[in-house]
Amino acid sequence: MTASLKAKIIKVCNEKIILKGENVGLSFYAFFENKNNNPELLMEAATWWIMEHKLDHFEKATKIKKLVNGIATK
Repeated sequence: MTASLKAKIIKVCNEKIILKGENVGLSFYAFFENKNNNPELLMEAATWWIMEHKLDHFEKATKIKKLVNGIATK
């Protein structure tokens, strides 16, 4: 995962947790605008989310932060 994508994911997760609490769920689309203005980055996130970690469509932001930081989760 590129450093820029990692930073973006952590930033969005932190913002959503502050706004909606520890149980807020996100999809990987939460890290992008409603435009396909960076398809390479979108595919990087999708590959990480779907192929590498086999995550459901929505996952808790706290879980995503742990995965991005390399901390094992259940």
